[in-house]
Amino acid sequence: MRTARSALRGTEAIRVPGRWSRAVRAVVATAAAAAVMFVVAPASASARPVPDAAAQQAALSNPYERGPDPSVSSIEASRGPFATAQTSVAPGNGFNGGVVYYPTDTSLGTWGALAIMPGYSALCADEEAWMGPWLSSFGFVVICIETNSRTDGADARADELLAGLKWLTAQSPVKAEVDPDRLSVLGHSAGGAGAIIAAERQPSLKAMIGLAPGFPGNGLSMATDTVPSLIIGGQNDSVVTPSYLSNLYGTLPATTQSAFAQIAGADHVYYTHPNNVEMKLLIPWLKVFVDNDTRYTQFLCPALPDPSTISIYQPKCPYVPSGE
Repeated sequence: MRTARSALRGTEAIRVPGRWSRAVRAVVATAAAAAVMFVVAPASASARPVPDAAAQQAALSNPYERGPDPSVSSIEASRGPFATAQTSVAPGNGFNGGVVYYPTDTSLGTWGALAIMPGYSALCADEEAWMGPWLSSFGFVVICIETNSRTDGADARADELLAGLKWLTAQSPVKAEVDPDRLSVLGHSAGGAGAIIAAERQPSLKAMIGLAPGFPGNGLSMATDTVPSLIIGGQNDSVVTPSYLSNLYGTLPATTQSAFAQIAGADHVYYTHPNNVEMKLLIPWLKVFVDNDTRYTQFLCPALPDPSTISIYQPKCPYVPSGE
């Protein structure tokens, strides 16, 4: 207001000789009045957007809710909002090395982490490495682990998954960027069986994902699993058959947050090739349970955004992250 009054007083000080003085003073007075209006009138919504109170509160209550609001097109995209880099891991520390993929943005604090384990006789570099940059671009540090022996059983693979996470949080070059309290595991086939066992051994894990985990006759059970678990199978999988996987999923306690999805037409090696059908399940699951980001529950409950690609879907809605 002081500025506005000064502007008005300025009109009194103007002395323009002759017949133009009244006109000039009128013009100046009009400009001064406009200045008053500019000072005292509130900014329009377009000039000064009002912050979304709900969004502000969400950001304060959950610092891991990062990136733009998700959409079906965003979770279908092969890259998320974050730039990524990767670094090789030498053998040792309980596993046979691998590759770490991570977001390069260090301004947002620490990231949740995911350890990936390949199937029997397979290399993560050959079959699951495609997931690394894809998932890390959505805000996760991902380690693709190689097994000490290609014939390692499920127990050994569980040990290697947990060793990989321990190394990632305590010794890796990106350890300062990893939140040791937000860890998860994923495995395919025998690696999926290892992921299930790892979740039993370390119930503090935030999420477990099994891609056609185990195989008939191996005695695998999920009866003691309490980690939020996503089990994915293939409709045409002749190795880990639909009936076997359905029975395995049925061993989960009713109280464990979980979901079962069968991909239409998928065989046992479907997961070893880049596809966004699988990713539209993985990304929301990790976002909800590792990042507590409930913006992504819409892609899991009450139904999937594109049910045409999924022949069976059995969710346990609603999903509530442990941090809620």
